[in-house]
Amino acid sequence: MSRPVLLAGQWRPARETGTFHAEDPSTGSPLSDAYPTSHWDDCDAALTASADAAIELRNLPVERIGRFLNSYAARIEESAAAIVDLAHQETALPKTPRLATIEMGRTINQLRQAATAALDGSWSLPTIDTKLNIRSRHGPIGPVVVIGPNNFPLAFNGVAGGDFAAAIAAGNSVIAKAHPSHPGTTRLMAELALPAVREAELPSATVQLIYHMSREDGLRMVGDARVGAAGFTGSRLAGLALKKAADAAGKPIYLEMSSLNPVVALPGALATRGDKIADEFADSCLAATGQFCTKPGLLLIIADDQSDGFLAKLRQRFTDRPSGTLLSTAVARSLGASLKTLAGAGAEVLAGGSPVSGTACRYTNTLLRTSGDGFLADPETLQTEAFGNATLVVVARDLDQARVLLEKLDGQLTGSVYSDTQGSDDQAYATLAPILRRRVGRLLNDKMPTGVAVSPAMNHGGPYPATGHSGFTSVGIPASMRRFSQLECYDNVRPNRLPIVLQDRNPNGQVQRLIDGSWSAADVAPRA
Repeated sequence: MSRPVLLAGQWRPARETGTFHAEDPSTGSPLSDAYPTSHWDDCDAALTASADAAIELRNLPVERIGRFLNSYAARIEESAAAIVDLAHQETALPKTPRLATIEMGRTINQLRQAATAALDGSWSLPTIDTKLNIRSRHGPIGPVVVIGPNNFPLAFNGVAGGDFAAAIAAGNSVIAKAHPSHPGTTRLMAELALPAVREAELPSATVQLIYHMSREDGLRMVGDARVGAAGFTGSRLAGLALKKAADAAGKPIYLEMSSLNPVVALPGALATRGDKIADEFADSCLAATGQFCTKPGLLLIIADDQSDGFLAKLRQRFTDRPSGTLLSTAVARSLGASLKTLAGAGAEVLAGGSPVSGTACRYTNTLLRTSGDGFLADPETLQTEAFGNATLVVVARDLDQARVLLEKLDGQLTGSVYSDTQGSDDQAYATLAPILRRRVGRLLNDKMPTGVAVSPAMNHGGPYPATGHSGFTSVGIPASMRRFSQLECYDNVRPNRLPIVLQDRNPNGQVQRLIDGSWSAADVAPRA
């Protein structure tokens, strides 16, 4: 018998069309628990319940939302050991420090940050024109469908991760769709969410969970009239299909898709600290077996007397380091297909390039190389993402060709430039950085991109097709909350009918006001 789904505050048997099992990537064997692939009836029931909950949530005090998020974070913290054990079994990601310290800490932290933002209210950008008595804010958009990825079973989990926290904090109900790679981890999280919902006296359908559905039903769901918005993290192929379905229905969907996260290492930097850059690049590429969305999948260097020596150092590091376990057999197959595509477009394999023998989901650390001319001959194919422990080095002929190469790049989450600290690369930086700036959400200097801090200043987004919209971030509260909101305007609405954050005696603290055509901040009664 398969595990039940969480619908309208109750764990109940799914209307299933089939079942699936997660697998242990370290052995390639299926795990014992069966999970349902839900019939549309489950999706329909979840949507109806979530739409009702969304209406009720609009009229509840934000204190209840804050109470839920804080209570949920505490419950996850108390059950951390069991969650980490199952996440490790389902993904083969290391328990320490990756799951127990890094991801678990981030998951709990962002839930608590979301609670603080919900209680503060300033995320909604309340704006008041006192002369015309027109007021506006960002308010909840309605039910949000959250589709989590395979590579972050905790921090991006559909029922506990960043999209979930942002959507709930903005006042929305959430329908979470688990990833088939870690359904058990998602179930454990949802089992902790439900009592926290009840404790905070939120609507029973504030949090719902469906494990899996057909492709057609997934597309139907993000375009359903009852949905306010959707959030997705995953492959470009799946993301673009969901975007098409949501766009056709006029529904916003916020996508984080594939990204090469190019790193540019300029000649002066390689001359003065080539060994250090080789270490940092290998560390960044191979961390978590290359399964970060910010893994550098492309390194651009400029040919000179030292470029061959640097490539030799890099090749040695990829060869010497042990190959990690990939998240699933599906990821291993996808990596193999991507490497075949890159080789077919002319990329030369310098290291690795083949699966590791045995039952575990493993591939040799793979380093590929192509010339600037080779890349420009087929830039679309050579930007194929190799999700896993593989990367491509592009060797430009000169600075002018490097500039042309960057102009051919798709939109990316990040872009990094390493340059000489003594200034020898300053002219090259001035030429290349403005081009890279337009193609990335986050520009880094002398730093690899794989760390994504949960900071209000963080942008974990970027130009299409890295994401569906370059104006939004999936990490960084409060900005990430505004994805799951709509701009609400109140014109001459009676004071007692206004949202609290727009009332003159707003208990939240400060409100931004427009008074007689000039902006000022009005100090009002602090929250008790």
